[in-house]
Parts: sequence; structure tokens; C-alpha cells
Amino acid sequence: MVSVTQARAATGPSRVYLMCPPEHYTVTYAINPWMNPQVPVDTELAVKQWERLRETLGGLGHQVHLLPARSGLPDMVYAANGAFSVDATVYGARFTHAQRAAEADAHRDFYRELGWRFVQPTETNEGEGDLAYLPAAYGGTILAGYGFRTDPDAHRRVQETLGRPVVSLRLVDPYLYHLDTALAVLDDENVAYYPEAFSPASQRVLRQLFPDALLASRADALEFGLNLVSDGRNVVLSSEATGMAGKLAAAGYQPILVEFSELLKGGGSVKCCVAELRG
Repeated sequence: MVSVTQARAATGPSRVYLMCPPEHYTVTYAINPWMNPQVPVDTELAVKQWERLRETLGGLGHQVHLLPARSGLPDMVYAANGAFSVDATVYGARFTHAQRAAEADAHRDFYRELGWRFVQPTETNEGEGDLAYLPAAYGGTILAGYGFRTDPDAHRRVQETLGRPVVSLRLVDPYLYHLDTALAVLDDENVAYYPEAFSPASQRVLRQLFPDALLASRADALEFGLNLVSDGRNVVLSSEATGMAGKLAAAGYQPILVEFSELLKGGGSVKCCVAELRG
């Protein structure tokens, strides 16, 4: 493992991210298997851990925009779920659960103020939670998950909206209900994923697309080891995911671990809190 100072020299082109502070974060309802309203949440600690993640990304040379938190939306900290953008065109989110529905409006307002083209969705989808962008070697292909939070009909709309090929992948493990808990894009050519999170047919597709992928175990996935942010060299992930960090290091990446205990209680980790802005 390396420090941010050591890693920065190895960073590739800087990225632009969007994050939302957990000022109103708490767990008062359960909409995924990880949430338990009976388990106390330390919001002050959650803010500190989130700040450390933001500082880490900034320290690696990346730019972080802030989406103002709104009262009554405790899950808004999971900013990746609010939209998906490519070439300054944004496909908005339409959340599965009513508790999160109003988050989509906050994201829409942000992108419109940014001056980007925003497309209002008609199908249920949860943004980068279920959409992953493959640049360079894969021609901008989009991997699209479904099975729990995103309607597969949304995949066709994403393809038409963004003009990029979309590969649909069915998720089957309820603990890994978003694509970004089961698969991570590491660089322009490589991904990591946990095979059994996907249906047998989707596993075959992944093997064909990524014969040299870094394979994770279920233990890695349940520690949110795939819910990471990579700039192609440095990989930021939860300190809980030590097994995955070791695999990344062995593969030549630089893992950077951040404490994320409080935000894990809501069913999300590093990637859930970070949307990439592709302008």
C-alpha cells in the first residue's frame, strides 16, 4: 500500500468527479440487505471519512465538484446513483425506491447549471450504480447491470441517448445489487469483477470481453472491494477490503485504503460516493 504523496507521481490524466457531503446521512429505513435502522450511525464520523475520501482524490490531482446535500435525503451521499454522463450528455436517474426519488431532481439541477445536455429518463435506472464506462480499447462501450435496481429497457435508451454500445449484464446476488458492487473498471483495458454476482450467460459475456480480468472472490465483493475508484494507476478503496487491495497490488496497481465504516452501513462504499463527470 502507498500514501497519496507517493502515488501522485504515478497518476495518469486527471479525472473530474462529483460528490455529495453526508450532512444528513443516517439509516432510518432499509432498502438493501446492508441497512439496519437498529444499528447506530455516527454522522459526524461519516462526514470525516467522506472528507478523507475527497481529500484523497484531490491529493491525487483530480478535481472534485460538490453537490449540495438536501435535508430529508440521507442516501444522497451516494452520488454515483444520480446520473451517468458521457461527452457532456447526461442520462438521469429514476430511483427504484421512493425514499431516494427526489435525489434525481438534485442531480438534474446540477447538470443543467453546468450547461450539459440532460436527458430525463422514462425507465427506472440508478446511474453509475448500474452503468460503467469502458474507454479507449473498448470504443466507449458501456457495461449495464440489471436485476435489482435498473430496468433493462433503460439500457436501450442509454444506447440511443449516448450513442455508445451497451452490454447488458444480469446481477443475481441480492447483496451485490448494483453493478458497481460486482465490477470495477481499473484502466483503459482492464476490469475486476466477481463472477458469481452475474448470471451464467452474463459470466460468459464477461469472460469473452475480459479474458485477462482480475477476478474477485465473494469475500472481496462483500467487503466492497470492487466498489472502488481507479485513475488507471491508483485505486482508492475501503480499508475493509484488504484482500482485494492485495490482489490489486499484485496486479501492479497502487491501492490506497480509506476508512469507510460508517458509510458502509448504508450499503455503499467509495465508488457509490463518487460520480465521474465526463465532459
